[in-house]
Amino acid sequence: MYYLFDLDGTIIDSNGVWIDVDTAFLARRGMPYTQEYADGVAHTIFPLAAKFTKAYCKIDDSEESIMAEWMELAGDRYSKSVELKPFTADYLRQCHENGIRMSLLSSCVPAHGRAVLARYGLTDYFEHLIFAHDIGIEKSDPRIFDEAAKICGVRPEDCVLFDDSSRSCRSAKQAGLKTVGVYDRMFCREEEQLRAECDRYIISFEELLNEPLTF
Repeated sequence: MYYLFDLDGTIIDSNGVWIDVDTAFLARRGMPYTQEYADGVAHTIFPLAAKFTKAYCKIDDSEESIMAEWMELAGDRYSKSVELKPFTADYLRQCHENGIRMSLLSSCVPAHGRAVLARYGLTDYFEHLIFAHDIGIEKSDPRIFDEAAKICGVRPEDCVLFDDSSRSCRSAKQAGLKTVGVYDRMFCREEEQLRAECDRYIISFEELLNEPLTF
């Protein structure tokens, strides 16, 4: 099987960064951070999140300026302070040593994704760094998994997605992939849904160090 890994909330503990960014962005405009807003921007690519934000906030800011403000608010946390989730590096190393082919498939801003992978020395574990931002398709759309499989030179049905998003896992299943739901404290309300929909659910990658995946 070919492994595809999400980044935010799966490999790295970064979802809190974007909650902080969104809270600060909305506060500048006298608006509260709400679940409705969170659902509109979570796990999506920057351009579409900016389009949603412009409509949601009813502001004149351009989508480009919204994205620039987000980048300013996020600062250099990806290259300096965002941490790996426990046992992630150990699991990626184990997969690499066992000859499992792997690529990244992330909705993260490409510059942020590359920075954090380089910081932890994880880049070389992945054959491809695939960013939804570059493809222009959200991970809630099954087509992105067809595109990712083509890039990797494999069939979708031969891939496993590791992801903390129920929407991403659901669309991956529709595309024919196996899925491993990954617990994230910022989206713990999705745990029940992920457990029900995914082929496997883990709280930590430590579980897979002791019990390899079988489907």
